[in-house]
Amino acid sequence: MVGYNSGSEKLSQLDFAFAGGASGFITRMICQPLDVLKIRFQLQVEPITKNTISKYHSIIHATRLIIQEEGVKALWKGHVPAQVLSVTYGIAQFWSFEVFTKEVSKLNISPNFTPIANFACGAVAGCSATLASFPFDVVRTRLVAQSEKHRVYSGTLEAFTSILKNEGFLVLYRGILPTFIQVAPHAGTQFMCYKVFNNIYKYATNSTTTSLLNSLISGSLAGLCAKTVVYPLDLAKKRMQIQGFEKGRLVFGEFFKCKGLNDCLFRIYEIEGFYGLFKGLSPSLVKAVFTTALHFSSYEMICQFLQNTKT
Repeated sequence: MVGYNSGSEKLSQLDFAFAGGASGFITRMICQPLDVLKIRFQLQVEPITKNTISKYHSIIHATRLIIQEEGVKALWKGHVPAQVLSVTYGIAQFWSFEVFTKEVSKLNISPNFTPIANFACGAVAGCSATLASFPFDVVRTRLVAQSEKHRVYSGTLEAFTSILKNEGFLVLYRGILPTFIQVAPHAGTQFMCYKVFNNIYKYATNSTTTSLLNSLISGSLAGLCAKTVVYPLDLAKKRMQIQGFEKGRLVFGEFFKCKGLNDCLFRIYEIEGFYGLFKGLSPSLVKAVFTTALHFSSYEMICQFLQNTKT
């Protein structure tokens, strides 16, 4: 169901938008704690090892420490803007992918070039979704990054108004360059790999429709491949989004300062080494596997449900 095909003609563009938004909501609600852990790891300059100067040592240690210091609710910190982000992103991404693949289908390209076409459509769809949802990502990152003992923002609305008043509108798009550079290959790889693995599963099981198991397996593998390829850019984006936010990071160790994408990547490599570019990769991969599997499978199932209601 992901991507245009003759079986999806019964669904309207509104149906695709609804399915995309609903899949984003479901995925975010379940996987938000993994996102909180990933962001905390990405923003820690010190090594993520059992070290006296390091705030967080591992996924288990970080989870226990966050619950101990900030409560269980802290694992869903920034959930409201994150939900708005996910719903907005899901609507824009899946809707635009369906539109683009439908237009591409009219070109009657060779099946050999279908993966490339899916990559291109996915890349453009990802960039479109990012542009629409990016301000919510900045606010979400700020809320997750701040300490409960040194809170700068009390909630989503205050974060938005404070950033606009004190830092300006453009700050809501700080980190957009590495995000675009990251999102295009990430979304392209994600959609391309999903379709490839989906077709392999259908061929292996001799089936013509996408089952829930097929969608979960294909989605998890697609998320694993895509996230590994672009991870350093995701890390740089998070570091750039907290520039000027020193007050909210007082208890988290050294504050990382940078001046743009190139300087950010260079300083991470210089201070933290090559592996520093992949800091937080473990929870990020766990998150990518679960979120991508949930995102695609819930979208597929919702589309199939909507299609069945029209028969």
